[in-house]
Order: sequence, then structure tokens, then C-alpha cells
Amino acid sequence: MSDRDDAAPPAGKPAVAADRYRRTVTPPRTATDSASPVPLIGNRRSGGGVTGADLLAAAVSAVPGGAARPGQQEMTAAIEAAVTAREHLLVQAGTGTGKSLAYLAPALTVNGPVVVSTATLALQSQLVDHDLPRLADAVEPLLGRRPTFAVLKGRHHYLCLARLDNATEEEPGDTLFDAPRPGGTTWLGEAGRLGRQVQRLRDWAEKTDTGDRDELDPGVDEQAWRLVSMPARECVGAARCPFGAECFADASRARAREADVVVTNHSLLAVDMLAGRHIVPPHQLLIVDEAHELADRVSSAAQAELVPESIDRSTRQARPLLRPETAEALTAAGDALAVGLAEAPAGRLTTGLPTPLREACTLLDAATRAALDAIGEVKADDPDPVRKQQAKAVLDELSGTAQRLLEEADHDVAWVERNDTTGRRALVVAPLSVAGTLATHLYEERTVVATSATLTLGGRFDSVARALGLEVPTATSEAPVTSGPDWQSLDVGSPFDYARQGILYVAAHLPRPSVSGLPDAAGTELLELVKALGGRTLGLFSSRRAAQQAAELLRERTDLPVLLQGEQALPLLVRRFREEQASCLFGVMSLWQGVDVPGDACQLVVVDRLPFPRPDEPLAAARAAAVDANGGSGFAAVSVPIAAVRLAQGVGRLIRATGDRGVVAVLDSRLETARGYGPFLRRSLPPFWYTTRPDVARGALERLAKA
Repeated sequence: MSDRDDAAPPAGKPAVAADRYRRTVTPPRTATDSASPVPLIGNRRSGGGVTGADLLAAAVSAVPGGAARPGQQEMTAAIEAAVTAREHLLVQAGTGTGKSLAYLAPALTVNGPVVVSTATLALQSQLVDHDLPRLADAVEPLLGRRPTFAVLKGRHHYLCLARLDNATEEEPGDTLFDAPRPGGTTWLGEAGRLGRQVQRLRDWAEKTDTGDRDELDPGVDEQAWRLVSMPARECVGAARCPFGAECFADASRARAREADVVVTNHSLLAVDMLAGRHIVPPHQLLIVDEAHELADRVSSAAQAELVPESIDRSTRQARPLLRPETAEALTAAGDALAVGLAEAPAGRLTTGLPTPLREACTLLDAATRAALDAIGEVKADDPDPVRKQQAKAVLDELSGTAQRLLEEADHDVAWVERNDTTGRRALVVAPLSVAGTLATHLYEERTVVATSATLTLGGRFDSVARALGLEVPTATSEAPVTSGPDWQSLDVGSPFDYARQGILYVAAHLPRPSVSGLPDAAGTELLELVKALGGRTLGLFSSRRAAQQAAELLRERTDLPVLLQGEQALPLLVRRFREEQASCLFGVMSLWQGVDVPGDACQLVVVDRLPFPRPDEPLAAARAAAVDANGGSGFAAVSVPIAAVRLAQGVGRLIRATGDRGVVAVLDSRLETARGYGPFLRRSLPPFWYTTRPDVARGALERLAKA
């Protein structure tokens, strides 16, 4: 997302091409300068002594059957106190707390916009489509006006009129023969389909007010959208673009600057931090929901890769601006990278870049520098500044990534990725840790409230506090650390009575899992549990192979409908699981967080094995190795916390409402027998009634089946 210019196109710049999609964008309001600091809570917007508690009470009373929840009230009060004290706050709020209203209510008492960041589109949609409109209606009488809110997404989520105007010209060069597609090249039939999608996008451009891809129904595939969207690094800025006054992305940012609450996502928040905090509107309070995901999203944002097909595409894009020998040098570098990746095995590069890959990066660095020098600066009188900026941006990114890989810094991890299904190969580099980045960029000049249902690991906040870049004091006793120099923590619990609503059953009699896939003994245990209940089972598996084996077993030995992730679109599978009460849904990691099925449709959650990171996960392996090298235990410091978060998320699929009942069955005996980490993992889970007796678990399921 670019913030370089908000001005109109320069005088004399031809803008005839833009007339077809011409529209008016309301300019942003100009904030009044103040010589003194603005207090964080001053009720500028509420106009009186309205508190977060008042707003929360109004919001709860407006919900049919709504009732005050102590944890929700406690969280609201703690946020107001943190804002007043200018301290950061970690809040664990269990499922059912109503944490969205708990943080949105006090947010409306804070001066200036408040930013809320989420990890998933599902939560973002819940906030924008349900929680915020309902809250705005409820509190309008108290505030004397209706609060406003806006969604802020990355630039590539919006239609770019400059790209759309040139889409037909770019189709042959950029899409018809792109290699990284399953099955190889794009044939003429697909090209015709692509052309029809682009034409539909042209028609939509004349009607849409926002240009937001999520509002295009039916949607288009990624290949078509890439033709009409502009990555942030390639944007020339409004002043140099013939469509600058009509820019959908800039209009969304203008709306965000006007709003009381801005909803964004962790990925864009991470880019904003890395880019110097100029994308998200200035604000004094940042609320990070699903905070257990933030460090991984920042790591992904700081990750870079080299792919031969991307170098080839960039060369084609820049070729009209280059001398033949300069373009050929880029092509040679891409070919060298392809050869190096073909020879290198997949996995982490523990002894530096292999010689072929080092030579390819050296060639690419030299070729991109020469190309950038040849292209020169983008000027106002360039005949096509948009294309020139696009070419420069991708070459500059390639050059920076090549230099970063050649540096082989201790704080970076490099690995080779290989997908045998698509044939895609990539050379990837990412930071070993982002705690320092978060410490430097996340907390400066704002109060941060980080919340999630899974913030404590083993009943302690210190692990997540370190991961989020907060300073954690050295413990002077066995008591857990609950605060630091500038942060506090709070666990508001959950309104659910887990010990009465659910059972945690660990199959301690099963052998320790040692082979990939689903062991025979675990399969037998799974079959007995599912048959006792008669379906209604969500199976969370550590590998696709294990999920497939489980599905095959149940299909052979029962008449129950078995839904397997990958056989249909996930939203359709979840809907069928919810509606077909005797069904089972089996899948892998995306199901561990992405399923919300309250009621009788899901009364058994089965976990085949503890979700430790695989040995071939490059970042987790590198982080564990770094801890080992410093005399610690990489397994305890890295692998166990990862497993704790994943397991807590998966187990949390069972109890979603106060009337839910059921059993969580973990078919990995280590949760009971591993003395070192078993108790830690169990303390990271909701306080279910605990048993290792299979007859007790089956008996409970049989009673549920008859209820």
C-alpha cells in the first residue's frame, strides 16, 4: 500500500483513459493541530462522562436475551485502566466471554481513531457485519451520535483502474504462459475464460463504489485479479497516476482516517510496522485480537523468496525499458536459479547457500542493479509512469532479496521449498525471531491491548509476552510472571463450566506414536469412540495421510457420512457437518482454528497426536537449534509452546456455547505419560473433567447419543 502522494494528477498529464471509470473521492478531513498532548481518554466523541462500562451495558441490553458477564465487564474496566495509565495489556478471554464487545465499548471513549487488528477474515467479518453495527445502534443515544467504523485492507484487495485500463495488453505477457500453475501452461480455453473475467471486472468497475474484491459476487480467480490489482510496491502514487483521483485504495484509507474504529488484519499491521507506520491511520490505542497469531504474521511479512518464474515475469515486464544485453542478464540469472533449485534438496540450509544457489543470487544481484540503473527514476513526464514504477519495484525487491540471502546473517533463516504437485520451487529467507521487531515497532506511541482465548501457556503469560517483544522480568519464585515494566496481564476466564460441560479423555493405554499416518491402535480407538456417539465428530489430524486413513476406516466400518477436508470447499464441508447431525468431519491444521459449530452437531473432538512442529518446519527447527546452541532446550522453549497453542485452539472447538456438552479425546498417550511437558500442555487447556479411562469416555458418549 502506497502513501506517497494524495494529490491530483500533475498538470498536463493525459487522463482521457481514466474517464471511463471517473468518480469523485471525498477528501479526508484535516485534523486540527494541537500544541499539547491529547489525553487518551477525554470523551471527545462521547461529549460527557460516558464510560466504557456504560457503553458495554447499553450494548449488552440491546442483544435479545443479553446478560452482563463478569469477565466481559472486568476486561472492559482493565482496558480503560490500561489506556489511562498508558500501559500495555495482555488479556486472555475464554470462548463465550464476549471479548469483542468488551474491547469495542471502551474503544469508543478514546480520543482519535482506535485500530482493531484480527488474524482471520471470519473475525473481521463478524466485527464489521455484526458487532460494530449492533454496538453503534445501541450506544448512539448515549453518545449523541452514531459511531463510525471502516475496514482497512492491503492495496492489492482493491481494483486498480490503472491496471484495469492496461489489462488486455498485459494478458499475453503476464498470464498465458506463467509456469507455476498445476498442469503447466494456460491453454486457449483458459485464456478465453480469463478474458471474460476481465471484461466482467470492467463492467463491475463502472458500478462499484469501493472496488473491494470481497464485494465482487461471484468472484474471479487469482490470475484474473492479479491483472487488475496493484501491489503496494508497484504503486506510483496518486500524483503520478492518471487515475489517482479515483483510487479505490486511497479512498478506503481516507474513510479509515475519518472513522472512530478501524478494523484491519495482522498482515497489514505487520507491513505497517515494517514500513515505518505510515499505512494505518495515526492512533493512540491498538487492540490486537487473536494475538497468539501476531508474531507468525509479522514473520511472514518479513519473509522474502526467489522464484524462477517471478524473475522471468519481471524480466518480461522490464524488457521494453532495457537494452537487450541487460534483459538477457536477468534471464540468465533466472535460469541459474532454476538449475540451483533443481539440484538442492528441500529443507533448511544449515551450512550456507550451496554454490549453485550462491552463484545464482550473485548473478541476480548484479543483473537487477544494472537494470535499475538503466531504468532510472520515475518522472512526472514519463510516458507511462505506472509501468515504469511496476518494473522498478519488482526488480528492487529481487535485488534486496538476493543481497539478503548472500549476506547469510545470523538473524535470518534460509531454506528451499519444493511442491511436487505444482512443480513450484523457491529459495526463501525469513527472520529467526521477530520479538525485537515487535519490541521496537509495535508499542511506540500507542497503548496495545493484546487478547485471545489462548494467551497463557501452561497457565502463564510469560511465553507469549516474550514472543510479542515485551520485557519479562526474571522470576524470583515459582509464581508465574504476570506483569513487566510497562505491561499488565489479566485472565478473565470463561462463562462456561468446562468441568460439567466436557470431558478431556487421554488414551494413555495407547502406544507412543512413532510412525507417520494413523497407527492401527489409534484407528481402533477412534472407531469405538465415534460408534459410541453415532457421528457428530470433528477429527483434527496431524497429517493429511492420517486424516485420509481415518476417513477410509470409518467409511469401511460404519454407515456414517464422513466428510474429508480437500474433497470439497471447506465452507461447504463445515455447513454439511453442521446440518447433517450424524456426520464426521476430518481434516488438518486449518480445521484446528477455523470451525465454529455450537450445539449437538459437534460433541466429540478427536486429536490424533500432539501437534508439535514437524522436524522439517524450517523456522521452528532453526529457532530450536538456536536455543540448543545457547545451552537451553529448543524442544521445551520452541516446540512445546507451539504445540500448546495449537492444542488449545483445537480443543476449543468443542464447547462453543453454554448448552454444549461433549468429549475431547486425545489419542496420544504422551499428554498423560510425558512428565516433562504433559502437565504443561494440560494446564494450557480449558479445565475439563479429566480421565484416562476409555470406558468412562465411551459411556459419556453413549449417554449423549441417547439424550
